[in-house]
Amino acid sequence: MHYTIFNTPVVKSFFRGISLVLLKILGWKATGGLPREAKYVLIVAPHTSNWDLFYGIILAFALKLDAHYIAKKELFRRPFSQLMKWSGGIPIDRLLSSHIVEQMVFIFKEREKFVLALAPEGTRHRKDYWKSGFYHIALNAHVPILLAFIDYASKTGGAGPLIYPTGDLEQDMSIIRNFYLTFKGKYPENTSPVVIYSKS
Repeated sequence: MHYTIFNTPVVKSFFRGISLVLLKILGWKATGGLPREAKYVLIVAPHTSNWDLFYGIILAFALKLDAHYIAKKELFRRPFSQLMKWSGGIPIDRLLSSHIVEQMVFIFKEREKFVLALAPEGTRHRKDYWKSGFYHIALNAHVPILLAFIDYASKTGGAGPLIYPTGDLEQDMSIIRNFYLTFKGKYPENTSPVVIYSKS
């Protein structure tokens, strides 16, 4: 068992209670349910503000999500190393960014249970396309992708459907694009198009 703040006994219940209270005070609601699958890649969109992290965390506790995320290895230096790992962080070397997919695929195959949360836009500012890492990780690890969202228009956030990547990027991205059509970020003008750049 790899303990994080999301699966540590007592601690997770304490923070879930706080999260449910905060959601009620703020007028937000968590919707949807988590899948039974032990392994999947979770993507969250749209990502247009630093507030997304705040709402993402309290929604994660409300839904009883136990997920990990990737961060540059420099953030794991003492005295913050254990705190980063406890929060679910996995250190990566940005100089070896081309190997991140392989690193994550290895972890998926090594562990019996693993959820990796990613924001495919990669930044809160508008870009012309999404980063493709989430798709290639799921495809090569043979795990599904959970479509999660934070919608400021309706003050809801949560889990949508699971999709299983087929290798047909255009077809799979069409399904993902249709799902995110109606959700609004805090700053809609910063929303990146739901497309993946292909050199081919």
